Amino acid sequence: MTTEPSGDEPESHDGTAVARVLLAEDDVLLRAGLASLLERSGFEVVGETGDSEWILPLVRELAPDLVVLDIRMPPTNTTEGLDAALEIRREFPAIGILVLSAHAEVEQAMELLATGQRVGYLLKSRVTDVGEFIETLERIVRGGSVMDPALVQELVSARRRNDPLAALSQREHDVLALMAEGRSNAGIARRLWVTEGTVEKHVRHILAKLSLPETGDDHRRVLAVVTFLEAR
Repeated sequence: MTTEPSGDEPESHDGTAVARVLLAEDDVLLRAGLASLLERSGFEVVGETGDSEWILPLVRELAPDLVVLDIRMPPTNTTEGLDAALEIRREFPAIGILVLSAHAEVEQAMELLATGQRVGYLLKSRVTDVGEFIETLERIVRGGSVMDPALVQELVSARRRNDPLAALSQREHDVLALMAEGRSNAGIARRLWVTEGTVEKHVRHILAKLSLPETGDDHRRVLAVVTFLEAR
C-alpha cells in the first residue's frame, strides 16, 4: 500500500483542478501500469492499494475524486472490491467509482450500477483503446456513467431468461394484455376480430405457459394478469 502526501490541489494546464485518483488493484503490474498511464494523462494518483481492507481507510483519509478498483480482491478474492465500492457510494456519493473487472458480475454489480451517477463498469479484457479509457474516467469524474457493452448484453439476456412472458406468442401477449384490461373472452374476441373459441384456446395456452396452478379458471386468469403486470 502506498499513498502520496496531501498538499495544495494541483491544476491542469488550462487551470482546472486535476482529478485525484485512488487505485485498488491486487495485480501489482496492472496497478503500476494504471498509475503510470493516469499520471501521464493528467490525473493525480493519490493512493494505491492491493488489499481491500485499505480501500475505505484510504478513501476517508485522501478524499479522492475517483476510485478505480477491482471486484475480486484479497483476502478471499470474491466481492471485496464491490463491497467497498457500495460502502464508498453510501458514505461519499460525490466520489466517482470505476469497477475494472475480469468478469461480468451482473447480479453483484446491479446495486452499484443502479445509483446511476459517477459510476462505471468495464471489463479489463475489453479496454483496448487508451484514449477511450481516459475519456471514460473523465466522464465519470464529471458525473456521468459508463457500462461495458458486454455487461449490457448480460443484463438483457438475464432479463429475457427471467421474463415469464417470453414463452408467449405475440397473439397470446395481445390476449393477455386485453385480459389485464378486464375484458371477457367475448370482449377480447370482438377486439381482435376472432371467434370466442379462438380466444378460449389462447387463454388455455397462456395459463399453461405461465405454469399457473390448476385451480378455478377465474382465479388463474387473475394470476395471469398479475404476472403480466409485474413483468411490465
